[in-house]
Amino acid sequence: MRRLAALAPVAALLALVILFAGYSLHRRAQVTPTAMVGKPLPALILPRLTGDGANASLTALAKGPALINLYASWCAPCLEEAPALMALKAEGVKIIGVAYRDAPSDAGAFLARTGDPYAAVLVDRDGRGGVELGVTGVPETYAVDSAGIIRGKQTGPITAAGAESLLARAGR
Repeated sequence: MRRLAALAPVAALLALVILFAGYSLHRRAQVTPTAMVGKPLPALILPRLTGDGANASLTALAKGPALINLYASWCAPCLEEAPALMALKAEGVKIIGVAYRDAPSDAGAFLARTGDPYAAVLVDRDGRGGVELGVTGVPETYAVDSAGIIRGKQTGPITAAGAESLLARAGR
């Protein structure tokens, strides 16, 4: 009887390992949080990238339909999406940039190298604005309609097809 009692903790541990392994094998690993889709754009006040450092309202700048693109100079996928963003600008798409967790000088140098597709650029140096938006990483692009409601979100580099899908949801 004592041997059985001594094996009980080992058996319980083995059962937990099997349970967690089974869960891990059957869960969907690529979950993209979209908690803000369908909700109003947060009332974020962030500094502009321009030299004057004046603050601006993301809500006022993103009167839709518009795209809000979070990027960073240290982000390799952001470099990959730069040509697509420039093509969208050439088509007349309004894009607001947010330099996420980046120094203003680095964010500006990135735009000087890749081209500046943005109607305005704000700086979210500490990432607090990104938290309010529900950012999981950069690049991320949000579609905002004329009422200021977030209608779509794409995680990862934007493509022409992805942009068209987001803009359609935003009423363009």
